[in-house]
Amino acid sequence: MNDAMGMPQTAVVVGGTSDIARAVLRSLVARRLRRIVLVGRDEIGLAAVAKELQVLGPIEVDTMTFDVTDMDRLGTVVADSSARLGQVDLVLVAAGILGDQSSDESDPEAVARVLTTNFTGTAAVMTAFAAVLRSQGHGRMIVLSSVAGVRVRRANYVYGASKAGLDGFALGMAEALRGSGASLMIVRPGWVATGMTEGLDPAPFATTPQAVAADVVAGMERSTPVVWSPGPLRLVFAVMRLLPAALWRRLPG
Repeated sequence: MNDAMGMPQTAVVVGGTSDIARAVLRSLVARRLRRIVLVGRDEIGLAAVAKELQVLGPIEVDTMTFDVTDMDRLGTVVADSSARLGQVDLVLVAAGILGDQSSDESDPEAVARVLTTNFTGTAAVMTAFAAVLRSQGHGRMIVLSSVAGVRVRRANYVYGASKAGLDGFALGMAEALRGSGASLMIVRPGWVATGMTEGLDPAPFATTPQAVAADVVAGMERSTPVVWSPGPLRLVFAVMRLLPAALWRRLPG
């Protein structure tokens, strides 16, 4: 069970090699997280993350290979990961790909891959785990969204649209979980220095996985429904939403 400060003892992480997810897990292991199931496509990467976490303390870490677009295996993965933990205190949904806007926008298969990975496949995973949390009557889901989905830009509209869909779905699911004992928190990071963004120019308000993790843990303690990281982005995008289209399209990419 999550403690009075909202800290979990058990967690399933979908997208277990995500740099942000790893930073969040390191922070939670320093609290009271003791049993983890890492789920993702990269078997070698998952094993490396498991080893990294196990040196931090007396914790158990299992790994399961799974692609969020594989609907045939979804039910089995959710059932097996939940059974390994007994009770699921936290589901951290961190699966996603950035893609390459310049080539993806003219490639129907690439567009489908980005949207399926970041939105439809991930939404299906969320739905399956939400059923587990409802059945338990407790637990929290944390979903890594992005400010790119708050108002989609020409410069990255494939990725932005996928995150806009995910963010909207998560907002609706959070409302649907009210009264069930389970909850959902949305995290909207800005530009984060990770392996996914390596080689790209940092955007304003650029941040790090460690800083995002600190914001996530603080949000868990306060039961914040939406976490912006860094915090000032909440005000920035409150203004961005209101900009006329003519001004919006003139912003630098």
